[in-house]
Amino acid sequence: MTTPETITIEHMDGAAAARAEDAFSLVYAEAFAEPPYDKTSDSIDANFRRFRSQVRKKTFSAALARTGDGEPVGIAYGYPLSPSTGWWDRLTTPVSDELRREDGHRTFGLMELAVRAPWRRLGVARRMHEAVLTDTTAERVLLNARPDAEAAQAAYRSWGYRKVGEAHPWEGAVLHDVMVLDLRGSGG
Repeated sequence: MTTPETITIEHMDGAAAARAEDAFSLVYAEAFAEPPYDKTSDSIDANFRRFRSQVRKKTFSAALARTGDGEPVGIAYGYPLSPSTGWWDRLTTPVSDELRREDGHRTFGLMELAVRAPWRRLGVARRMHEAVLTDTTAERVLLNARPDAEAAQAAYRSWGYRKVGEAHPWEGAVLHDVMVLDLRGSGG
């Protein structure tokens, strides 16, 4: 039986995450094949084409959770948003210029956070969230979350995230909540 104590969280840079792509892919494919995501093999392949580009960013940060015998159970990764990010342009209702201002350091974009079903409700997601942000100097974290992903929504709210808008993060995507977590108590 796996207990929270037997799950290790490894913080990784892009090079280490690239070497562990199979573990990241396994967790992603299993976690996001479930409703409400229902990811297909084509969308999983597309995600990992992006992943291979993302891990090359100097500021890429990841966390990989494993059982004591090395089985991958969870992933988290992201990087600070560039001044030219299109993230804010996807919102259905515009937000203030101050909220959308990016300088390459202000906002950490959390691209993915997932835990395989047998290891949920053990605090793994929270520990990975903390690990992926270990070295960040960002003021805040930004993520997109499906409103119908109730467990994820509840976790994000309990960690202090607040909804700032809604977006279709990519062409053909369902509507997602755009959520921000203030890391510096700055309120914005």
